[in-house]
Amino acid sequence: MNAQASINQIWWIGFRTIVIREYGRIIRIWGQTLVPSAVTATLYFVIFGSLIGRRVGEMGGFGYMQYIAPGLIMMSVITNSYANVVSSFFGAKFGKHIEELLVSPLPNWLIVAGYVVGGLMRGLMVGAVVTIVSLIFARPAVHHPGVIVGAVVLTSIVFSLGGFINAVFAKNFDQVNWIPTFVLTPLTYFGGVFYSVSLLPQWAQTLSHLNPILHMVNAFRYGFLGVSDVSVVQAFIIMIGLVVALFALAVTLMNKGVGIRD
Repeated sequence: MNAQASINQIWWIGFRTIVIREYGRIIRIWGQTLVPSAVTATLYFVIFGSLIGRRVGEMGGFGYMQYIAPGLIMMSVITNSYANVVSSFFGAKFGKHIEELLVSPLPNWLIVAGYVVGGLMRGLMVGAVVTIVSLIFARPAVHHPGVIVGAVVLTSIVFSLGGFINAVFAKNFDQVNWIPTFVLTPLTYFGGVFYSVSLLPQWAQTLSHLNPILHMVNAFRYGFLGVSDVSVVQAFIIMIGLVVALFALAVTLMNKGVGIRD
């Protein structure tokens, strides 16, 4: 076995170890990682979908519960992908076992990838759980399976990377919660989860199109219902661009030791 093959094997073992640890963490505390999203989605469907939805009527040519189902699934994917990585990596910093990774022969890009895959796993698991819940209340059709898969995977990766960057800069548990509370939650609620932006005045529509979550939610909704308030091609360009930019930023921060060698 040549030297490069040995290095590749070491890298693979290290990457797999991070992923297995993240998977074990998700499953071990399933009551905190999977169940809350199912409960929250059920409440949204009962309150917004059933009670308020009767007064709203149709949205975008579909029943209100059917219309919001993709948005609720995507909202759960976003929040859980972000939360998994920010809590896990900050926990590694707080517990000082991040030092074990830093002295290992793993390159920083592979460490970032390992944590992102962990966030992706939780995002997809929660997405599947919320999808099952949504089937109790609505029957969303599937028009473009490829678009659904592409949108949910890219979105989960984007917010996993966002969670990683948040964890790098965070110095305490309060700072871990700042971005989800004051940035992520408002952007999600104004991201077209519960309504079509076509209902907004023109200035608000223009402002909404600056919100990347609007593009992610609508691309995902297009995969189910075949309708979208934005260009689906543009949405995928935005998602891919964010993945590349955030991954490059995360690796650069790791290379410079920002937040982990202070």
